[in-house]
Amino acid sequence: MSSITVRNLPEETHRALRVRAAMAGRSTEAEVRAILESVARPENRIKLGSLLAEIGQQAGGFDLELERDTSPAEPMSFE
Repeated sequence: MSSITVRNLPEETHRALRVRAAMAGRSTEAEVRAILESVARPENRIKLGSLLAEIGQQAGGFDLELERDTSPAEPMSFE
């Protein structure tokens, strides 16, 4: 896991983080991790795969019941 150092954090902000952490029943470090996680990776964020699937459906969709060719592939020839 990565780690970061935050310099020049105002004492008032640090105190507010400690209070918030205590109210949540966790350490200040755990509280900061939770805050960063919620901001950087919100639950309602748009995920690329979901977005692409939605665009595909809007463009007419695709048939998942495609027939597959199960015959063996021909070996490559370098001659």
